Amino acid sequence: MTGPAATNADRRAQGGTEAAPTGPGTAGGRDPRAVPPPAPWVRTRLRATPLSALLGAALAFVAVLLSAALPRAMDRGTDQALRSFLESRGPAQTSLYVTARPRYGEQSTQNLDEVLATLVSRTAPGFTVAAAGPVHGSSAVARPLANPGLTAPDGVPPRLGLHHLRTASEHVRLVEGRWPGAPAPAPGSPLPVALSQSAAKTIGVRVGMVLEAATGRDLPTVKAEVVGLYVANDDAEDYWTDFTCLTRACLTLAPTHPPEAYWRTDALVGPEALGRLPEWGEAQTEDFWRIPVETGTLRADQLPATAKAVASYVSGPTASRLTQETHRSDLRVTSDLPEQFTLAEARRQAAAPLAAMGPAGVAGVAFVVFCLAAGLTADRRESELRLLLARGGSRAGIVRRLLAENAVTVLPAAALATVLALVLLPTPRSAGTLMAASAVTLLALLAVPVRAFVLLSPKRPPGPRRRLVAELLALAATAAAVFEVRSRGVAPAGAGVDPLLVAAPLLLALCGGLLLARLQPALVGALARAAGRGPGLIGFLGLARAARGTGGRARPSVLPLIAMLLAVTTGGFGATVLTGVADARFEAARAAVGGDAQLSAPGGTLPDSLTKAAAALPGVRSSVKVWTDDNVFLYGTKTGSTQISVVVADPVEYAKLSEAAGGDRFDPALLAAGAAGTSGAKVPALISRDLADDDTSGFQLRLENGGELKLAVVGVVTGTPARPGAKYTTVVLPAAQVLAAVPQMGLPNTWLALGQVDQHRLEQAVRTAEPGAPADRYRVRTSSATVAELGSDPLQRSAERLFWASLAGAAGFALLAVLLTLVRAAPDRAALLARLRTMGLRPRQGIWLILVESVPLALAAALGGALLAAGAVALLGPAVDLTTLVGTRVPTGLQVLVMPVLIQALGLAVLVAGAVLAEAAISGRRQITTELRAGDQR
Repeated sequence: MTGPAATNADRRAQGGTEAAPTGPGTAGGRDPRAVPPPAPWVRTRLRATPLSALLGAALAFVAVLLSAALPRAMDRGTDQALRSFLESRGPAQTSLYVTARPRYGEQSTQNLDEVLATLVSRTAPGFTVAAAGPVHGSSAVARPLANPGLTAPDGVPPRLGLHHLRTASEHVRLVEGRWPGAPAPAPGSPLPVALSQSAAKTIGVRVGMVLEAATGRDLPTVKAEVVGLYVANDDAEDYWTDFTCLTRACLTLAPTHPPEAYWRTDALVGPEALGRLPEWGEAQTEDFWRIPVETGTLRADQLPATAKAVASYVSGPTASRLTQETHRSDLRVTSDLPEQFTLAEARRQAAAPLAAMGPAGVAGVAFVVFCLAAGLTADRRESELRLLLARGGSRAGIVRRLLAENAVTVLPAAALATVLALVLLPTPRSAGTLMAASAVTLLALLAVPVRAFVLLSPKRPPGPRRRLVAELLALAATAAAVFEVRSRGVAPAGAGVDPLLVAAPLLLALCGGLLLARLQPALVGALARAAGRGPGLIGFLGLARAARGTGGRARPSVLPLIAMLLAVTTGGFGATVLTGVADARFEAARAAVGGDAQLSAPGGTLPDSLTKAAAALPGVRSSVKVWTDDNVFLYGTKTGSTQISVVVADPVEYAKLSEAAGGDRFDPALLAAGAAGTSGAKVPALISRDLADDDTSGFQLRLENGGELKLAVVGVVTGTPARPGAKYTTVVLPAAQVLAAVPQMGLPNTWLALGQVDQHRLEQAVRTAEPGAPADRYRVRTSSATVAELGSDPLQRSAERLFWASLAGAAGFALLAVLLTLVRAAPDRAALLARLRTMGLRPRQGIWLILVESVPLALAAALGGALLAAGAVALLGPAVDLTTLVGTRVPTGLQVLVMPVLIQALGLAVLVAGAVLAEAAISGRRQITTELRAGDQR
């Protein structure tokens, strides 16, 4: 075409307008037959392919929503974990403690309040005071009471300390007598005090009694008169932290040898007695202010700044200013908060690498899906784009128009997804959300234009080595990452997310995908040749199509395979981590409990009725009664005598328990030898390893109840369920021989069991069997309750939820990658099926053909992903520390677990096969019918 018509056609192709012809017969230079200007490009394209535009917007919406929600979910999880961790520490470890010497002669409640106001005013910004409020006052050290007739266990008299708490009257109620108050006591007269009713009853004090404090030779006697008794409104309230002896009498052990017990309690004095407190406390009197920090508003991202502010308050510029403003030169501030902040940050950093693996896998699969979607769009519009290029359009102009098309659909969807994430997951931080959403939005905008730019670029001469070089580079990067992680381990706490540990599984999946992409055509081609020798054609045709690419390609696309491998590998690795966490938590719980259930009587024994009722509970497979004693001496050791822990139990049942609870395996027949109860007979015994080097022939036990036993050592154990954390050396003895030799052993004090024992049922059995027993007489523990306690940390729950959400997202994107691959191959497949229909192919056979064509991809991805996931665990597992996720200290390392990997691989394979079958059943027949109607023009 030449002349003006060609020029106008070129202008229309480039989106311009034609030049209107002028000449005779026109009015004002306009021809009534002139062609109207073309419609806007973007509107025309969107109207022409509304379904494609809608699907592109949906893909962008989902991807942006996930990317925007991820940082917000992680922020919420880390904030909740920080607050829960600090809250579990209690106010004693999350408060600021300020002390100073009393101002002798100038002591007043007004001064105490003024100091408190100054201290509180310096807490913001960075941290604030908890709603429970500060506790302040003055205290004098406890002194022994010289009154005769007071309760004195072990002959040690009780001790009494004095406190003035400014707001104590708001937390107690008076039950007898009066409150200490005006008038002020005269010098030398007894100090009026109020005592808790429980403490008074315990040590034998009544209202009106004058208590005398024992003093040194040169000091006058100090007296206190009990003028009132009170009861705490709630003795578990945070207000009484550090002041538990104000609500009851505390039984304390004196640091003597042997330790001697005595009662210690505290009493309240009124403000009029502040100046006389030093008389009672001598040199050990101080003013104090306890300021609890509000942990419910702390944020993980602001934790360094908060820690810096607290450090300044404790021993920095803020502390110096407080000393000047309060006019207390000896003001001293202490707190455990800096240590707790360090622990909390270490926990977060330890869990961060494992928590980041799932999102990284989703990001990798989503990137592949965008590449596939861009390739599908570009292939469908290749002829249109090449026509525009041939008719004078520039590559830059075409790319701009494609970018405008994408902007109309992607930007509103991305904005809506970002706003939805901000609304559904409220958190103070938005920078990470906006950055992640912007990055995904940019990818969604540029994917199709970049693919079109590459498609329209001049073809370069074939370079087979380019692909090989790229694959070798990926292999080298993977080997370097794995070697580095194996050599140095996981990045230490405080170093942030370990990029190598996060990237290594993805790199392994990438290398596996590249390797399978080279092997799959050859393997599937061999299967196709083998199937071709059979009678049917469906298997041969399906496998032959799977062995080659569609649309004239020499081999299948590697992107769907990589997407599925990324999903299976990261899912299998993450599932192995979570399964390893669950197994380690269960083993730790069993080791702590000594089995699946434990019933013990601290300082007492277990009645037969109680042990029988516990053994009859549903779920109990086996149980054993155990006698334990930590106050036993073993004679004949290198040091002459050694204090040890003794465990006496039935050998057969205890051997089962020891094996199940992670202890040593031993043959119960070893403990069955010996003539029980005869004079001079030796009792067989298992000893701990620290005694194995001694001469065991002269070992003799002296029990606390006076019994003596000669031991015949028959084996060595490293741990025992009844004493998992034994402080001393342990010896295990058979119950029959010991009870025969020492009849005064009496009833057992511990009951251990294996099986699925419910904590509440065991507690109910205790209450039923011993209805009048005190609440603290028996101790009930189960492994299930311990597991729940270990897994109750929000940090662990957040990491688990993030993994499962990431796994669902990765599986969804991998499935979408397969569907995009099917859609990409749909035209060629429809043409083939149309030709075969004319030759007698039945519809059901067509569905089987599509399924056989797609099965190799799913099987290769499932098997390859399973192998890669197992390989990733084997290569990276020794560097993984699960302590933070388990909730207690466990050995570093992660073992390969078959079932979690297989479940992920087979689950995704079944999901893909189902999607393929559904796509074939729904759209296959429609495509064939359309193809038959249109005729074969290929």
